[in-house]
Amino acid sequence: MTHLAIIGGSDAGISAALRARELDPATDVTVVVADEYPNFSICGIPYYFTGEVQPWQSLAHRTSADLEATGMALRLNTLATSIDVAGQRLTVRGPDGTEERIGYDELIVGTGALPSHAGITGLDHLTAADGVHVIHSMGDTFALDTDLAERRPSSAVIVGAGYVGLEMAEAFTARGIAVTQLQRGPEVLSTLDPELGTLVHDELVQHGVTVRVNTTVTRIEKTPAGLTVTGVHQGQPFTQTTELVLVVVGVRPNTTLLETAGATLGAGRAVAVDEYMRTGLPHVWAAGDGIITHHRLLDRTYLPLGTTSHKQGRIAGENAIGGNRAFQGSVGTQVVKVFDLVAARTGLRQHEAETAGYDAATAAAVADDHKRYYPGAHPIQFRITGDTRDGRLLGAQLVGKRGTEIAKRVDTYATALHAGMTIDQLSDLDLSYTPPLGSPWDAVQVATQAWDAATRLATIPS
Repeated sequence: MTHLAIIGGSDAGISAALRARELDPATDVTVVVADEYPNFSICGIPYYFTGEVQPWQSLAHRTSADLEATGMALRLNTLATSIDVAGQRLTVRGPDGTEERIGYDELIVGTGALPSHAGITGLDHLTAADGVHVIHSMGDTFALDTDLAERRPSSAVIVGAGYVGLEMAEAFTARGIAVTQLQRGPEVLSTLDPELGTLVHDELVQHGVTVRVNTTVTRIEKTPAGLTVTGVHQGQPFTQTTELVLVVVGVRPNTTLLETAGATLGAGRAVAVDEYMRTGLPHVWAAGDGIITHHRLLDRTYLPLGTTSHKQGRIAGENAIGGNRAFQGSVGTQVVKVFDLVAARTGLRQHEAETAGYDAATAAAVADDHKRYYPGAHPIQFRITGDTRDGRLLGAQLVGKRGTEIAKRVDTYATALHAGMTIDQLSDLDLSYTPPLGSPWDAVQVATQAWDAATRLATIPS
């Protein structure tokens, strides 16, 4: 019987364990989990704080009992401290501090990522007890929840305006907290072009959030007046005092365990793996936010996404017990709801495509989500990027009101990217139509036809 040891109880680790048990119920699977909350939806945490998801236990994809019912053994509150690659043994420290060694035939590492501090002075010694928070785990969730309940802060500064930062701005606003959101770049949601990011910016402002872009935070300190955030805003010194600070400036791969064991690091200092999730260390596989991502348009990059982690974990679990399945690559599809607006992207923006060697051009378009004569039609803003040499679709960005099916439409582009389709070929797709829900030419096709027209006109001699 094969003994499969897995480190990590989030998306990648649990997906690997479930796949291995599904394919071979005789496989002995042990999952080492650093806390007591395996298989929780970290992506759902902001909606717990809005009050839309209650109780917190609802965030569990599966309970511990559900997982153990599949035949896997969970080692909760247990930290993996080292890997003996030659001896095929894993050293762990249990909840009582006792160390032991677990032998394995195959090992999958899904240690994920850690919150980034982005060089901000003070974050190394300020904690949740001081009112300074990150939001990366269930432990972080409980600490923030306790702080909100006990101190009832009336103001908060959110450092970072990415996906989680935007969702938490909505959550704090829903709880009556005055929110100031600080963003280093020229616009919020830097995964979109600024022309679309400004729409998200406006949505935040309309709901009472104070937004400061081009703002770099350099220090956070506890003072008699509260928490003081210091930095530079548009080239000028900036200081703001608040009652609570949430720092959500991205993540960095948690690679210590594998790097110490001899694994090679790649893009973003994430662990390098091949398409089969092999680390290059014998009998050691890896998946999730701690490893590089094979991208269908970029080759290898670092792009931590929950959807990708699930896929990589499933592949690692299959291959660790004798399978031969390759990860087919990401195209970086993402979507976020910000109050009543939804923003999404997939593939590459123009500067990303140019850096990768494509002859890229981007065109903007606006199309209604359904026939205007049917009540309730709303415009969707698009930015389409393609390669002018062969017409290949390279990326799409779109923003629209909630209810305009932004997620459905970005998935159409994601599918086309996966298949390597040209922009012209999107007009050949047989997409659904009825006046309350769409148009004979769906909005995704109107947008790609606008790109085709814009690039064709650009090449016609004047």
